[in-house]
Amino acid sequence: MLAVENLHVAYGQSEVIHGLDLTIAPGEIVAIMGRNGMGKTTLMKSLIGIVPSSRGTIRIADRPIETLESYQRVGAGLAYVPQGRMIFSAMTVRENIETGLTVTGETTVPDQIYELFPVLLEMKGRRGGNLSGGQQQQLAIARALASRPKVLILDEPTEGIQPSIIKEMARTLRRIRDEMGLSILVSEQVLSFALDMADRVLVIEKGQIVHESPRAGIDEEKVSAFLSV
Repeated sequence: MLAVENLHVAYGQSEVIHGLDLTIAPGEIVAIMGRNGMGKTTLMKSLIGIVPSSRGTIRIADRPIETLESYQRVGAGLAYVPQGRMIFSAMTVRENIETGLTVTGETTVPDQIYELFPVLLEMKGRRGGNLSGGQQQQLAIARALASRPKVLILDEPTEGIQPSIIKEMARTLRRIRDEMGLSILVSEQVLSFALDMADRVLVIEKGQIVHESPRAGIDEEKVSAFLSV
């Protein structure tokens, strides 16, 4: 469903992603783990087109998207939940979610989104900036889902979220995969969260994938060693 081949991404003369390869199967949840500064966020931004790649291919369901603008990638089936959530704080919850409808032609928020996030239904008239961190994260995911994507990518979704909400988020992501049939790619530093929701765990170090394991039988000590400073 998502295929990345020989991806190179640079900021000016400084290359951050060095020939990275990545595939995600239909309905698969993959966690990319790594310490700060190892390329997780750069990879996510390059997939959605915020940071251009200098070489390589990115495909959604066999459609090349690496030359497309960000909004065209959303139209091709890629949805992005950025680090820090980036919701529109002055807009209501409903208005925030509706911004995700622009590529679908729909005018009302699908009931399924409110079924996934009932707290957002209760608060749909409240301004986004008045929500808690966990509620804002749910709102950012709901906004992404409104575009009816094939692949959902989330950049460090647990950042600034309390532990009880992190457990619930893992369950919600699995439910989204099961009910909506999406593939999901998550960049993350919290191993327990990755093990709660992912089918496969990858480790990125200095812009390259250096370790890969299915969740079943994963060597937690080895992955933890990559994550330790």
